Amino acid sequence: MPYTIDQKDNKATLTVTIPKEDVDAGMMHAAEHLAKETKIPGFRPGKASYEVVKQRVGEMKILEAALEELVRAHFVKAMLEENLETVGQPFFNVDKMAPGNDLIFTAEIALYPQVTKMADYKKLSVKREDTKPTSEQIDTAKRDLARMKTKEVRAKSGAELKAGDKGVLALGMKEGGVVLEGGESQNHAVYTAEEHYIPGFIDQIFGLKEGGTKTFDLDFPKDHYQKHLAGKKITFDIELKEIHELEVPELNDLFAKALGFKDLGDFETKLMENLEAENADKESARSEKAVLELISQKSTFDTIPDLLVNQEIDKMMEELKHHTQQQGMDFDTYLAQIKKTLAEIKLDFTPTALERIKVAILLKNIAKEEDIKPAEKDVDDELDKMADYYKDNEEMKKNIFTPQYRDYVEYQLKNRAVIAFLKETILK
Repeated sequence: MPYTIDQKDNKATLTVTIPKEDVDAGMMHAAEHLAKETKIPGFRPGKASYEVVKQRVGEMKILEAALEELVRAHFVKAMLEENLETVGQPFFNVDKMAPGNDLIFTAEIALYPQVTKMADYKKLSVKREDTKPTSEQIDTAKRDLARMKTKEVRAKSGAELKAGDKGVLALGMKEGGVVLEGGESQNHAVYTAEEHYIPGFIDQIFGLKEGGTKTFDLDFPKDHYQKHLAGKKITFDIELKEIHELEVPELNDLFAKALGFKDLGDFETKLMENLEAENADKESARSEKAVLELISQKSTFDTIPDLLVNQEIDKMMEELKHHTQQQGMDFDTYLAQIKKTLAEIKLDFTPTALERIKVAILLKNIAKEEDIKPAEKDVDDELDKMADYYKDNEEMKKNIFTPQYRDYVEYQLKNRAVIAFLKETILK
C-alpha cells in the first residue's frame, strides 16, 4: 500500500493511495450489503449479483458505500507501520475517487506532543490553606440563616426609610440622558443593611417616604464587574414605593430549634462542621489547580498542534452548552446576555485549552514514570457502581460494560490517582 507522510510541528499529513484491486474488493463487499438493504425486483434480499446492484443503484453509489471501510482499514495499517502516537480525531479528505481507479485520500493527524523538560515535581511545593472557618464566614452564615427566618412588616404610613429596612423602588438608570439597556425596574428590592450596592446609593435613599422621589448622580467604581458601566457617571431616578421593616430573629435556642437543632450549641457545632467541610472542598479544588499549574509552568513542551487545540476548544464549547442547558437557558440567549460571539468565546478558551492539554500530557508522563495505574478490581468496582446507578436503564448499562467505556473509566481513575500522588508530594 503506497503512502507518503509529511511531519512538521507535531502534525502529520498522510497521503494514502488505495490500489484499484483493493478498491474493487471493497466495492464487491459493499455491493453485498446494498443487495440486502435495497429492494430489487425479482431478487430476494442479498441474492442480487454485483452487476445487478450496479445497474440498480449506480457504481458511484457502491463506491461511496465502500469508502468508510476502505479509508479506515488503510489508515490504521499506515499508522501501525509508522508507529505514530496520535491524539484526537484525524481529519480526512478524499482527493481522488472514481470507480475503476486507485483511490487517494489524505489524513491530517495531531501527533502526541512530548514534554521536552519535565519539572522536578518532587522539589516543588504549594502551601496548604487553613480550612477552619473564619469569624467572618461564621457571621455571614448566621446572618444568612437569620434572614431566612426574618419577617417583613410593612412600615406605617409616613415612615421614612432607615438603616436595616427593605425598600421597594421604581428605578431608572440613565447615561447622558439615555436610559441604559436593562436599566429600568418597577419593583426593585433594596436591603439597606447589605453592602454590595454602588457606594453612596443607600445614603441617597435614606429618609425617603413611600411615594417619595429623588434624582441623583453616582460614579460607578472603575473596577465594577459590569465593564460597560465601570467608571461611568450614571443618573438614577428613584420612586420609593414601599418600606418594609425587617424583624430579624435573635440567635438563641428557640431560633436553633426552629431550624431543626437541639439548641444553640448544637446549631453552632453543626454550622462549624458544615463550613469546614465546604472550605475543605474549595481548598481541594484550589490546591489541585495550583499544583497542576505549577508543574505545567515549570515544564516545557514540544509544539502543540493547532488541530489538538481546536479539538480541546470544541470540547470546552460542548461543556459550556451542556452547562447552560442544565441552567435552563438557551445557548443563543446566553451569548446575547454576555454580548459575545461564538468566535470570541473560542478565542477566550484558547489559553485554558492549552493548559488542559499540557496537564493531560503531564499526567500521562507522570503515571508512566511513577508506574501509577488502577487495579483491575478498582475499575470493576467503579463500573459496577455506575451500572447500579443506571439499573433501570438497560441501554446505558450495556454501554458501561463495553471495552471502550472500560478504557475511559481506567483513564479517569489513573488520572485521579496521579493527581492524589502529586498533591501528597507537593502540598506542604
